[in-house]
Amino acid sequence: MGAYETQGFKLDNSGRRVVVDPVCRIEGHMRCEVNLDSNNVIRNAVSTGTMWRGLEVILKGRDPRDAWAFVERICGVCTGTHALTSVRAVEDALGIKIPKNAHLLREIFDKTLQVHDHAVHFYHLHALDWVDVVSALKADPKKTSELQQLVSPSHPMSSPGYFRDIQNRLKKFVESGQLGPFTNGYWGSKAYVLPAEANLMAVAHYLEALDLQKEWVKVHTVIGGKNPHPNFMVGGMPCAINLDGNGAAGAPINMERLNFIKARIEEMIDFVKNVYLPDVLAIGTLYKQAGWLYGGGLSATNVMDYGTFSKVNYDASTDQLPGGVILNGNWDEVLPIDLRDPEQIQEFVTHSWYTYGNDAKGLHPWDGITEPNYKPEGPNFKGTRTNIEQLDESAKYSWIKSPRWRGHAVEVGPLSRYILAYAHAKKGNKYAQRPKEQLEFSAQMINSAIPKALGLPETQYTLKQMLPSTIGRTLARCLEAQYCAEMLMDDWNELVANIKAGDTATANVEKWDPASWPKEAKGVGHTAAPRGALAHWIKIKDGKIENYQCVVPTTWNGSPRDDKGQIGAFEASLMNTPMVNPEQPLEILRTLHSFDPCLACSTHVMSPDGQEMARVTVR
Repeated sequence: MGAYETQGFKLDNSGRRVVVDPVCRIEGHMRCEVNLDSNNVIRNAVSTGTMWRGLEVILKGRDPRDAWAFVERICGVCTGTHALTSVRAVEDALGIKIPKNAHLLREIFDKTLQVHDHAVHFYHLHALDWVDVVSALKADPKKTSELQQLVSPSHPMSSPGYFRDIQNRLKKFVESGQLGPFTNGYWGSKAYVLPAEANLMAVAHYLEALDLQKEWVKVHTVIGGKNPHPNFMVGGMPCAINLDGNGAAGAPINMERLNFIKARIEEMIDFVKNVYLPDVLAIGTLYKQAGWLYGGGLSATNVMDYGTFSKVNYDASTDQLPGGVILNGNWDEVLPIDLRDPEQIQEFVTHSWYTYGNDAKGLHPWDGITEPNYKPEGPNFKGTRTNIEQLDESAKYSWIKSPRWRGHAVEVGPLSRYILAYAHAKKGNKYAQRPKEQLEFSAQMINSAIPKALGLPETQYTLKQMLPSTIGRTLARCLEAQYCAEMLMDDWNELVANIKAGDTATANVEKWDPASWPKEAKGVGHTAAPRGALAHWIKIKDGKIENYQCVVPTTWNGSPRDDKGQIGAFEASLMNTPMVNPEQPLEILRTLHSFDPCLACSTHVMSPDGQEMARVTVR
């Protein structure tokens, strides 16, 4: 292929090819190949989803009221978000309006997921890209305590003795030789820049987050009965409310359970404010000083979200994270988005292992086709169908399709939501003011307050310079967790007030009977999944699913090239990134992990040699 221009990047696959397969600490299976120039700078990137799911095919002919239970099994990480999106799509198709309590319970469910997922992502999936665990063994616990009290003075666990105990636990762990999640880390790499004391502090918080996250998901068990894969229903929520009940079957939501949820919300608020955010700001400051305000790629130009967390149900104008599209880095113009418009949302398979017959055309999800066409090939392809050595990006090379907005590749996720919120707030949107305040506070901390406290030079980066980067993407995810935790308390107060006013309805079953449905209907539902904009499209005919398509965040971000050669956000974010040591691809993992990839959601499952695995007959 050689060198060519696309989206402002000069892609060149003539240099050394480095393969990372599998990309670890993500959900699903992913491969990444990059080409380096003579200075070990990435000049070409190829992101590949390496599995096929096919749930859209399984759903055909089934009852739309059951769809949520199937699509929820797409992923065990973003628990319930596919179910929520599915019931919203069916409700949209059938014109079903849910009660206020159901809306608030869904909001509490979804925002709890955001806080839980973002904290788990940073500490247990992403932190090891920034933190040298073995270096923590060299730290001075007293200096670590001083650092903790400097960056997070409100966190109670900050004594020298506490950090000495953590260090001793870590030492025993390392000496045992059974490193578990710390196995095969690139410890000692020069790509790590944190001092030993910062590494020890981060390891301590890794362990704290491990304990807390299992408590937070209990909110899902109260509302949905279990986790993962909690229960939902078309028309509302399946949990009944009785403040005087004892929590027995038939009345799971009582005042004791509501107070339990409130206690978990308070834990989330405290941890994000006193631990998660200070850690991200401190790590971001230190890596910014080391030149890590790169890896932004596509996020510097095109971002998109559908809008989410409406204060008033069915009223998008009250979205607390407003949606839209920003193109070419023009934060002064937010373009409206319409998921029903076939000219706006299309998926392409030019470089994906699917076929439309005419693979150069794009299809709106209502007309989407999920027909596998596994053909790893091309003049630069090396290996076999079951043992790939090098993919050829000029041919088909991924199980992920390429969704586009009006033909543009866009990035989705917390970073996109925060850039959009900032743009909306600048135009006076009252619901977006809190994200704007969070961003301005964070910029002041990273530019001035933290460098001054640590004896480092102050900087004057603007938000437009800072946000479109790997650090910015990680920061936005943390700020969204903080915002969601705060909104959770508002939702809880409103739910309790509504129940005390005498409203205990949690479901609208007026249109439960398929006899009340039109002969044909179609709808779309969307949510703010932790990884970005998620939407499901459904067509219903004669009471059964005629077509069903999911376009998930990692489909947008991890998409391969389209018919115009436009690269997706994963590939673009890696461009022009210098690597310290190509044998230890920390920089690749660091940037890819900043998206929190979920390949299980965006891709599918099939047998190695491509034959049909099973045929399912539905009644």
